[in-house]
Amino acid sequence: MRSHNKRDIWHLDQMTKSTFFHQKLHEWRLLEIADEIEQVKGEKLEWDIDKLAISQTAWNKVIHRGIKPVVIFAHPDILQNILCAISYYRMLAMVSQKSMNQVGLPSKRYEDGKRPESKIAKAIAQHLNKIISLLIELNAEIDVREFTLWRGMAAGSQAQGSWQNNKGDRIETVIRDIIRYRLREKQSIISEDESHISLTDGRTIRFSDEPDIGFYNEDKKTIVAIEIKGGIDKAAVLERIGASIKSLNRAKKENQDAVTILILQNISMTEQSLNDLQMNKNVVNYWFAIEEILKNKHKKEALFQLLHI
Repeated sequence: MRSHNKRDIWHLDQMTKSTFFHQKLHEWRLLEIADEIEQVKGEKLEWDIDKLAISQTAWNKVIHRGIKPVVIFAHPDILQNILCAISYYRMLAMVSQKSMNQVGLPSKRYEDGKRPESKIAKAIAQHLNKIISLLIELNAEIDVREFTLWRGMAAGSQAQGSWQNNKGDRIETVIRDIIRYRLREKQSIISEDESHISLTDGRTIRFSDEPDIGFYNEDKKTIVAIEIKGGIDKAAVLERIGASIKSLNRAKKENQDAVTILILQNISMTEQSLNDLQMNKNVVNYWFAIEEILKNKHKKEALFQLLHI
């Protein structure tokens, strides 16, 4: 039984981590940026390879394989005109944002949407091209698929860093990202930042402590309150549920018609905790297991229906 429980814990860890990585792929717009770069007519750009710090050997290898230089080598014009394009070439060079800071070329602000000035764009392009050229020179022959793998390795490393940084609230982060992705998919977002989303229907969403996720109407009145508890210790599950009931009860006092939702890990549940939830159904209107949301599309859709998203 203990071995089975351990497998369940690892299974959940794998599901949440994979979901987190998948959400980062879309959050960072990796596919969209790659598509934009591939659509560029690179032949209209001026390619002075010496000024761009591209080695002649690397350039020749790319040209002889019929590969568009713009999808391999960074060009200042691209870095300035395609938002977040720096992330594409940085990942192609397999270097981290942290290492860019260390060499005096911080890139995060530009990967988040700020346009680099001409001088900065040129310096970053030269730096990344030197590394990309070296990597190409190391290969006797070029395989186009390898470039995708280079970017994938860097993206995976960056996602792993984000995963580690979210060690204390990984379940909450995954749920937030699932909601954000649904809203983007439905084109329901007017504006957003790390802690706040404004929706096209006039509602706002806030990510905070109590509740963990709150939906508010135009009068700033709570209409949905979500508490998320990611602990797996069965001995402490009653304490976690008790804290959630207190938080959700505050939302009910503000608006008795508010929909209250608790999300926790099924593997942490006991018979007594289920009884407590049943007895407090007037405070905790609905509860979901994170495992079900990740594995069962009907459960995920049921959550979205409650949130009207």
